[in-house]
Amino acid sequence: MKAVVAILGLDSHWRGSVLVARLLREQGVEVVYLGNQFPEELVATALQEDAQLLALSSLSGSHRSLVPEVMRLLRARGGDHVRVIVGGSIPPGDVEALRAAGVAEVFPPGRPLDDLLTFLQGAAQPAVRGAAEGEPSQGIAEARSAPSRADMEIPRAERDSER
Repeated sequence: MKAVVAILGLDSHWRGSVLVARLLREQGVEVVYLGNQFPEELVATALQEDAQLLALSSLSGSHRSLVPEVMRLLRARGGDHVRVIVGGSIPPGDVEALRAAGVAEVFPPGRPLDDLLTFLQGAAQPAVRGAAEGEPSQGIAEARSAPSRADMEIPRAERDSER
């Protein structure tokens, strides 16, 4: 599985997206980390990289306008196969609107990392359209418990490069 991970728009945070990128890599997912990007660049990169997953992080509320634009562009450019997940400060009232726009899953604050691992296991299964019954999938490693505080520490070199 290949994933593109990015911070949506001009948000000035990075910790959550780096944590997700690291977790994905630990599960054997090839990760392309973009940092801050807008819908055009996100979709172009996801399609160019032939990603199966686009993981977006938002803290500023820009998800209300930028995520529907990402979904529109993906559909317009033939990227229906790319599953989009959104995490960050997503108010409960916005979750259904994001799902209605086509987002596969939403990860608001406080949602356990095990939920992301469970989602990844399902995402690694062959798409329903065209997958033969009983066909083996490229599985994701078994879910593990949430990372310790030490697991969440970002090495100084990575931290400094995000600035």
